[in-house]
Amino acid sequence: MAQVRVRRIYDEREGDDGQRVLVDRLWPRGISKEKVHLDEWCKEVAPSTDLRKWYGHDPDRYEEFARRYRAELKDAEHAAAFGGLRERAEHGPVTLLTAAKRSDISEAAVLADLLKGGAGE
Repeated sequence: MAQVRVRRIYDEREGDDGQRVLVDRLWPRGISKEKVHLDEWCKEVAPSTDLRKWYGHDPDRYEEFARRYRAELKDAEHAAAFGGLRERAEHGPVTLLTAAKRSDISEAAVLADLLKGGAGE
């Protein structure tokens, strides 16, 4: 099983992070690219702008967001980007980074679940 973690981009880097991949479509406010020690910014895997705006990180909408996002991940652009994440995860630990205040209800959480072989693949 893949070793995948979800963390906020504002958290300090940890030794066991492995490859660090930002999965947000927009660059996080108030943080420099030099400080975050990214291996990749994979904005192509992020939810569409329409889905992101509809969701608004409302906890009551998370289940429906996750369902819609999983459906989006099947289109060509998303699928190619997700395939790249899966390949990284097969070669060692990966930390998916997001600027969301609650990483547990973010797109990074959905991606981590899928990479670990969770339901909805």
